[in-house]
Order: sequence, then C-alpha cells, then structure tokens
Amino acid sequence: MVKIIDYKECKNSDGLPFYSLIVQGEIVMAQSQETGLFYATSKNASITTTFDGNTCKGLIGREISGKVEKLACEPYEYTIPETGEIKTLYHRWIYLPEVKTEEQVVYEGTVQEPIEN
Repeated sequence: MVKIIDYKECKNSDGLPFYSLIVQGEIVMAQSQETGLFYATSKNASITTTFDGNTCKGLIGREISGKVEKLACEPYEYTIPETGEIKTLYHRWIYLPEVKTEEQVVYEGTVQEPIEN
C-alpha cells in the first residue's frame, strides 16, 4: 500500500496545467554510511492524474494498493536542497500498481512482467 501525502500542479508540453499526486511507500530501514546507525525512511513517487486541484486535495491521506519501486534510468543531475551538493543519479522512484492479471505492465515504453504477490 502507498499513501497519498500531497499533490502538485504541473504543466504539460503545451503549457496547460495538470495535477500529480505524491504517494509515499512503506517505511524501510536504512543504514547511515557515516555513522553505521539505522534510521527509518520511505520513498515518494508522483502519479499524474486527470483530477482538479480540489479533488487531489481531498485524496490526501487515502491509501491505494501498489508500491514505490526504484527504476534505472538515464543519468541526471540532482541538487541536494539542504547542502547545494550536486549528485548524478541513475535511478528514480516510480509508483507501481498492484497487478492481479496475467497482462503485462507497460511503463514509458518498457515492458515489465506482472508483479508477483
């Protein structure tokens, strides 16, 4: 399950507005590379919608089936807001719905086999 935690207004290539939901995956434990101590974290992903802003706002707090997964992608630069440090990333976090059929899932031109439950 993922939880809808926020939404944001975006613009398409023609400059027209649309909204995305921000979903948060389950809590996982990660280990600090500096201290070796563990901390709780979760990953977020964005889902485009056909909803207006009021509908998106009303969905905050709801849970939907699926999970946030790491997906390899072309390298891109990311600036850490707190430090200004620029890092090159080779992945992004995406939402994957729970698939209960034998159909394949198509995501941005790549085909992935159904997720095993």
